[in-house]
Amino acid sequence: MPVLIGTVLLIRQVQSFVSTTTSATQVNTSRNESAVEQHWTAVERWVLVTVLGMEMVMGVVGNCFVLLVKIMCSKQYCCRYWVPFLSLTLSDLGSSVLIISGSLLAMLTGGQTAPWCQVVSLLKFAFITSSIGSIAVLCVQRLLGTPPRGSVLFPVLVLSCLASWVSGVVFGAVPWVYNWIKYDPAEMLCAVFWETSYADMMVYILCAFSLCIFLPVLLIVLSSVLAAAGFVHRWNTYNEDDDMSSVTPLLVVFYLLCYTPFALSELILLGKHDLSPAPYWLRTLSSVVSYLDCGLNPLIYCSHRNFREAGLALLWTSRKSFADPTLTGITQLNL
Repeated sequence: MPVLIGTVLLIRQVQSFVSTTTSATQVNTSRNESAVEQHWTAVERWVLVTVLGMEMVMGVVGNCFVLLVKIMCSKQYCCRYWVPFLSLTLSDLGSSVLIISGSLLAMLTGGQTAPWCQVVSLLKFAFITSSIGSIAVLCVQRLLGTPPRGSVLFPVLVLSCLASWVSGVVFGAVPWVYNWIKYDPAEMLCAVFWETSYADMMVYILCAFSLCIFLPVLLIVLSSVLAAAGFVHRWNTYNEDDDMSSVTPLLVVFYLLCYTPFALSELILLGKHDLSPAPYWLRTLSSVVSYLDCGLNPLIYCSHRNFREAGLALLWTSRKSFADPTLTGITQLNL
């Protein structure tokens, strides 16, 4: 009899534990689904469509222009640290072509479907990490200067830019593998929704942010402080005002400003044990402002006088070549 009573009590405890776990999962799922099911009004939706369209045009046109100037006018301005600049420009262009256009299409069609949903989520994280990694490499390289021939520093910096792309792809693929990705109308693209446990979410966010975000930010801050204090390497004897790297402080400031809402939304999620996402307005602001950075960087490049003059000379030469008359034939007149 005692064994039977104990068995019954054990079964009841297991049943209560399963029911509690199931109800908690259902609560988290309902919260996530309620967050997904929210929709914009018609006016808000078209305002967002207009803003996204302007950001996409700025990003695509601006970064294509930057690549064109870098390729065709490289001898008309000085850019010693071309590797991180090229990596940052490709990241901004890819984000404008794929991510912003995907958000714009999602606003017009009402969502995103697989497999494009998972691809967008993966690429967004890859572009975020590659851009901040490129800026960190640029800050470090600007502090150290151009190393002498045969130094291993240049290959290390190139591999660092490549590592930022690879780490972004790896951490972006984790939610795809574990099926954590759903469409979020607040972010206007597919995002990560947590329905498993707080521990899984905390481990993923801490690992991803520590390696892909916090480490580059630490390098940016340390390099900026050391450069401002005058602790530069003996190789760095070049006048930085004549080089494209003089726009690095502007790149850092606007990147940190544009991605602050994104970092806040992730930190808010990290502090919620019920796995509910950040506020609706904050997730929308994080997407809109982060997209803006892709269109601002070309304007920052053009703030450099030599780069701006090279771009204007390229545009003027192209326009003038179409206006110049072309000699097609000669007619001889007998007078």
